[in-house]
Amino acid sequence: MNNKQENEENIIAKIINLFRNIISPKKEEKLLENKEENNIAIELKNVSLSFKIGNDKIDNLKEYVIRTLNRTKEKKTIFKATNDVSFKIYKGEKVGIIGFNGAGKSTLLKIISGVYTPDEGELIVNGNIAPLLSLGAGFDKNYSGRENVFLNGAILGYDEEFLRSKYDEILEFSELSEFINLPVKNYSSGMLSKLGFSIATMVNPDILILDEVLGVGDINFRKKSKEKLHSLMESNTTVLLVSHSIKEIRTICDKAIWIDKGKVIDMGEVNSICDKYEEAAKNASKEKTKKLKPQRF
Repeated sequence: MNNKQENEENIIAKIINLFRNIISPKKEEKLLENKEENNIAIELKNVSLSFKIGNDKIDNLKEYVIRTLNRTKEKKTIFKATNDVSFKIYKGEKVGIIGFNGAGKSTLLKIISGVYTPDEGELIVNGNIAPLLSLGAGFDKNYSGRENVFLNGAILGYDEEFLRSKYDEILEFSELSEFINLPVKNYSSGMLSKLGFSIATMVNPDILILDEVLGVGDINFRKKSKEKLHSLMESNTTVLLVSHSIKEIRTICDKAIWIDKGKVIDMGEVNSICDKYEEAAKNASKEKTKKLKPQRF
């Protein structure tokens, strides 16, 4: 081998080593981490939120006036609605949030939607959110259904021109043509649900948040809303659903998060988590029945 060939081989070896250093396992790991981060729709890091709850009950106006004049401070306890909650939800996932009454499910959705700001921890949301948190949320009850389409749409971040282009579609889906010019304070719960759902799903949002709203309305609308949800599932829309219907959670979602007393008990594949939750619910029911049985002496 002559000196020229030897020099060329040395240069090639140096180039190979250089590329090995550039694309090292650590670098590849970092690239994978970045890819994972880009695929996250929602991330909570040690999120906690507390409320102050009054203990003392004021039964009459006289007592209220006396306390006000004496500037007596009401005793309050701190209630942790969410307690050190951490999880990641990836883009396109359909996640059910389950738990007993008062577990903190709705509060959690309100934190993710931006209604509440957590006291501690960090919330990361990538994408636009269409929240349907409760019947009439985001509506002004003194305005007509038509006016509320534009009001609610603006809250969701859509401009007037876009809302005008979607108005007929919203009206048709909601089945409220005859009532759209009436104030929504005259709407039934089913009508509010129809209008709210139609606005929230008029486009494919990045993240759709639903809190106990799919069971409201007539049979035909429930069927239609579920079909709409299934069409969103075929897209990359991330869905968060709170429902007391475990059957509904199993049908719609691919993952589930079990919340109790503001904490995450478990999360994972939907059927596995629902099975554990239903078993816990049965055991809790048995314990309650035992306590209610009269004691024999």
